[in-house]
This record gives sequence, C-alpha cells and structure tokens, in this order.
Amino acid sequence: MSGVIVTGPPKADAEDVEALAGYGVATVHEAMGRTGLLPTRLRPIQQGTRVAGTAVTVLSWPGDNLMIHAAVEQCGEGDLLVVTTTSPSTDGMFGELFATALKWRGVRGLVIDAGIRDTRELRELGFPAWSAAVSAQGTVKATGGSVNVPVAVGGQLVRPGDVILADDDGVVVVPREKAREAVDASAAREAGEAASRAAFVEGQLGLDRYGLRERLAQLGVMYTRYEDYVRDGAYVRDETCVRDGACVRDGACVRDGAHARDGAGA
Repeated sequence: MSGVIVTGPPKADAEDVEALAGYGVATVHEAMGRTGLLPTRLRPIQQGTRVAGTAVTVLSWPGDNLMIHAAVEQCGEGDLLVVTTTSPSTDGMFGELFATALKWRGVRGLVIDAGIRDTRELRELGFPAWSAAVSAQGTVKATGGSVNVPVAVGGQLVRPGDVILADDDGVVVVPREKAREAVDASAAREAGEAASRAAFVEGQLGLDRYGLRERLAQLGVMYTRYEDYVRDGAYVRDETCVRDGACVRDGACVRDGAHARDGAGA
C-alpha cells in the first residue's frame, strides 16, 4: 500500500471551532439536520470531557501505526487526530508516547476507529480519546498509508480541516465550510431548548409545548378510560389464557402467534 502525506490543507476558522466547543455533540448533530454523527462504536476513554478541533486524518494499514508517526509532524495547535484503517482493526495502535508528543504540539485529542492502549496514562496525561476498542495488542511499522486525505469513518466522510467535536455522547464532524452555519444553528437550537427547559420546570408537558396532541390525533391515537377499555373488550378479549395463566405458563399462544393473530391479548 503506497500513500501520500498532504501538507497545509485548509482548516475551519479557529473562532468557529471554539464556538462549537461550547455545544454538545447532540446539539450540533441535531442543529445540522441530524447529520455528521460518527459511529456509536467510538467511545470515550474518559468521562466529562468535551473537545473540538480541526481534523488531521490518517489512513493506516490495520495493526500498523507507521502513518500515525508521520501524522504527528503534520499536527499543530488546535488540531484533533482522526485515525482509521483500510480494514477493521482492534489492535492498540495508539498509546501514551503518541499522546505525549501530540500534547506538546497542542493537539486536543484523538478519534481512532481502531484500538487504543495505555488508557490510564492517557487520562492522567489529560489527553482525551475516543476509540472503537481498547487493546494491549502491539503493532508494527511496516506499511505505507496516507495523512491529510479524506477518509470514511463508519460511512461518514471526514476531510482534513473539518471540525471534530467529541464528548460523552459520541463524535460529530462538521464540514469546514459549514462551521459558521453550524455555530449559528446550534445557538438557535440551544436557545429553544433553554426555553423548553424553563417551561418543563414549571410543569408544562412536551405534548402541549410541541403541539404533539394534534400529531397523535392525526395518527388516529385515541384516549379512553381504563374502565371503558376493559368493558369494550379491547384490554383482554379472551380472558381465559390470562386468568388461567396458560399464556404465561406455556407461552403457546405467544409462540405460535395466535395471541397476536386472533386478538386474544392487548
């Protein structure tokens, strides 16, 4: 596998990156129209940390961290390293020594769709990381790859210079040219959530605040009193299997589908 190391890619504006760091991953993801979310397998090795930075991307051979060494040189203040492999890997490709070198260069964290190790040391160092696996399995430095090229992480495109935002809920990518738009949309969403929060503190229901009663009516969902529900036979049309315990005891009517098929149950 040959590759390329791209130097000096365009990056999102630093002010926009800092602004996005003030919002949670869920808020930004929703504000952008529920886009940009990286796969849920990327989990933090720490809790209570949120970081945002500009992506330096790495495409490596599985079980080989040569290109991470090459990427360190391309990293600078405010960056966040994003590593993926050409095929699935859980090997521990990143550890304390890499984190030490990156922290010195002002890198804010790591997102790696592979394995990570030395997690205790990384937490003590204050270097946040999100990974697909934790593994002590060692790696080699034998195969070429690429740095600062567009990569796919769980089907989500990440380009060098895009904004990466990560917290306890996961990781989201914001295209660099849409960073300001994402900031404005996130601010508007957060303002709306603040107003809803205040209303919920006062006892208002989401059904009323969001106009969901009308939605339920449109979908044909009806309210009925328990007494009427039982009297009309909707609750248990054939009480025998429930009263005698047969439904629970042998599961026959559930197992063969009769319970749902003939309306014997709810």
